[in-house]
Amino acid sequence: MIEDDPINFHHAMQSVNSQKWIDAMQEEYKSMQDNKVWELVPLPEGAKPIGCKWIFKTKRDANGNVERYKARLVAKGYTQKEGIDFTETFSPVSSKDSFRIIMALVAHFDLELHQMDVKTAFLNGDIEETIYMVQPENFESGDPKRIVCKLTKSIYGLKQASRQWYHKFHQVIVSFGFEMNIVDDCVYHKFSGRKHIFLVLYVDDILLATNDIGLLHETKRFLSKHFEMKDLGDASFVLGIQIHRDRSRGILGLSQKNYIDKVLKRFGMQNSKPMDTPVAKRDKFCLAQCPKSNLEIQEMHKVPYRSAIGSLMYSQVCTRPDIAYIVGMLGRYSRNPGMDHWIAAKRVMRYLQRTKDYMLTYRKSDHLEVVGYSDSDFAGCQDSRKSTSGYIYLLAGGAISWKSAKQTLVASSTMAVEFVACYEASNHGIWLRNFVTGLRILENIERPLKLFCDNKSAVLYSNNNRSSSKSKHIDIKFLVVKERVQSGQISIEHIRTNSMIADPLTKGLPPKVFHEHTAHMGVVSFEDIIV
Repeated sequence: MIEDDPINFHHAMQSVNSQKWIDAMQEEYKSMQDNKVWELVPLPEGAKPIGCKWIFKTKRDANGNVERYKARLVAKGYTQKEGIDFTETFSPVSSKDSFRIIMALVAHFDLELHQMDVKTAFLNGDIEETIYMVQPENFESGDPKRIVCKLTKSIYGLKQASRQWYHKFHQVIVSFGFEMNIVDDCVYHKFSGRKHIFLVLYVDDILLATNDIGLLHETKRFLSKHFEMKDLGDASFVLGIQIHRDRSRGILGLSQKNYIDKVLKRFGMQNSKPMDTPVAKRDKFCLAQCPKSNLEIQEMHKVPYRSAIGSLMYSQVCTRPDIAYIVGMLGRYSRNPGMDHWIAAKRVMRYLQRTKDYMLTYRKSDHLEVVGYSDSDFAGCQDSRKSTSGYIYLLAGGAISWKSAKQTLVASSTMAVEFVACYEASNHGIWLRNFVTGLRILENIERPLKLFCDNKSAVLYSNNNRSSSKSKHIDIKFLVVKERVQSGQISIEHIRTNSMIADPLTKGLPPKVFHEHTAHMGVVSFEDIIV
């Protein structure tokens, strides 16, 4: 039986693995001492120290085996006072879109892909404020009420810790000739003639993708000189995502099978009957399905609905665009879900039970280009009569970006809802265009970015200056789509409905049609594409 991680110091001491947790705390404390994170001083009169606590985590590999027992000392940042203990807190985080684009390029160009981990990353950040902290449990010296830790370095849990670490890393990496991407502050690149290397920073995880092994080792040596690093070699497991490669065929797959298995087990769905699709074509959801009486509400409080939707959401955000529509739809009822909504959530898990081996795949292609698809239903929301938009962008045979969301207005025609959908899709298309341009590796991105739409009226309206009776109620802000087309930033082209890959992001579909579209998204079984 797998023991849950301790929730505090006392639970750790009562655990069957108590000695392992003690060893982990001693390792963390030694790291604090080696990095000179604090100095012990008498607490000045009138000063109030912030608290701290131990966090315990069992680190596992991609197969679920225990790698190490980790103890981390964190400050209770929620007790900090703005203007006294901190001022600025914002710190950038790399987007999942950026990660997937880099993975697509790794597959297409057969790049080396390595991973490194920054040990105790936040301890590298310099602290600008004067902050006192109580001594950590089990490591007190002298009178703990009178003697406290005066922080000299940033520490996990401080509101400004992530910001200070990022600033330190940025200063170091740009000194080595790396340049920051123009729209993602956590993606860097460096060029040396025909050699190039990309670096993706996600808090303390670093991915390195390069076409030159010498440049890779040079970068690793530089990072190890400035930070305490752990070289993990070929990247195989990052952010809870498994990376599978068949380099001889130019294929890379991103899988969350282990995560999905955990989700299914958590909600007792590991032995459930599999389903062909995450949502049936006929299924509709509305507020009328929400509980109304106090008894119904109390019964639904026993159902872990919000936790289930949150768990499904992480999978959808990372590798599973095929469940984006239904997870987004069910998320609208999280405040007061009904039994019909819970049954629908369990259907999604039953679908994942059937497809947990599926991966988001990329492959070497003859023509490398970012292509988008935009779609919308019409007045699909039973409560507000608003429509649901969906878009998806592909690169190297797989999805790099997608979204399914309810529109903010009630539109009066199918042309209007499709045009609004194009607006949302083109907004993100501009971001993608800028990101890829900043990588300086795709020349054809200079051409207009293709966006396909299956509504002829919306396509025609996007491509000419004339107004029509169908368009007179469209808000002026959406007209930027026409400007983007005229300036050559994007091109909106018509495509037949049966070829609209974004269709599963706006509605339930029959199994055959659904699987055809998701296969074009790159969501397939890895074995199916390597045989």
